[in-house]
Amino acid sequence: MAVHLMSPADLTKKIFHNEKLFILDVRNENDFKDWKIEGRHFQSLNIPYFELLDGVDAIIDKLPLDKDILVVCAKEGSSVMVSDMLSAAGLTVSYLKGGMEAWSEHLEPVKVGDLRHGGEIYQFVRIGKGCLSYMVVSDGEAALIDATRMIDHYLHFAESIGVNITHVFDTHLHADHISGGRLIAENTGATYWLPSKDAAEVIFKYHPLEDGSNITIGNTKMNIHALHTPGHTIGSTSFVVDEQFLLSGDILFIDSIGRPDLAGLAQDWVVDLRETLYKRYRELSDDLVVLPAHFMTIGELNEDGTVSEHLETLFAKNHGLNVEDEIEFRNLVTENLPPQPNSYKEIRQTNMGKIAPDKKKQREMEIGPNRCAVR
Repeated sequence: MAVHLMSPADLTKKIFHNEKLFILDVRNENDFKDWKIEGRHFQSLNIPYFELLDGVDAIIDKLPLDKDILVVCAKEGSSVMVSDMLSAAGLTVSYLKGGMEAWSEHLEPVKVGDLRHGGEIYQFVRIGKGCLSYMVVSDGEAALIDATRMIDHYLHFAESIGVNITHVFDTHLHADHISGGRLIAENTGATYWLPSKDAAEVIFKYHPLEDGSNITIGNTKMNIHALHTPGHTIGSTSFVVDEQFLLSGDILFIDSIGRPDLAGLAQDWVVDLRETLYKRYRELSDDLVVLPAHFMTIGELNEDGTVSEHLETLFAKNHGLNVEDEIEFRNLVTENLPPQPNSYKEIRQTNMGKIAPDKKKQREMEIGPNRCAVR
């Protein structure tokens, strides 16, 4: 039978289209439990590749005959080996090109909507890690928000739609992934904006992003309004775009809220987090469409692949926005927190400019889920 290659882009489309897939993950058990590929109609079986070195006969009856089978490993090599053995046993299978390493780095651009005075906003879904970044486009110019280190995705997309990147923003100093903001600015001549309250230890030049900053993109009336919304970090900043969209960074997600502990100041920042979620956001229009910087589960994706929801709906359904008792809220966001992101201290140092790991090390630092949320 045949062995096929499946790219991360092809796999992403299967998730967006709610297709069925059976995944044979041949990584170590701990790696699988920590982080795996998910889809609404995906099933997974974890059998480490070293258990299959003598053959696959023992697992044939565990594999379905009515679903596509995808073999996955860390970097591709082991999945190719196992796929070849399954093929020799008479099965038609695919393996994931580049393995989980490539899956972690794939970005899928999806159009979110049109702007009232001309232009569009796009969401880049980093499906394997749950990161979300944005491109706001107007009159041949573009602004990027919370860009990842895989900058070629943004540069190629901007070129494909005929726009120049003129501004790059980070909503906060990220701890779960390495920002591409500074590198994109260096490559394009764009202005790099960073909340000044998060930049006390930053050692490179940036443009300070302050509460109330208005930045015009293109020649239309469309502005990006900066709104200081601390709690995840002391400088966390949200953006209201075109009076339609609220880019909430890591403060508010679709089914969760931001964690306040990644700089070691959870108890200090709980008050800020509650103030942002229960007062400052309440002063905004309920009609705003919330566009977060992360998602936790595949269930948060809409039918078109975007991650978004009206603020009014989140006020009604997001548990983190409906904890009336302040002590209960404090306990929610400071106790029983999920594990902290892998290498988060080194990632913060990289985003400050204090260390400059090579590409291989950056990949290693980012492997795994984002873990920025509290539910």
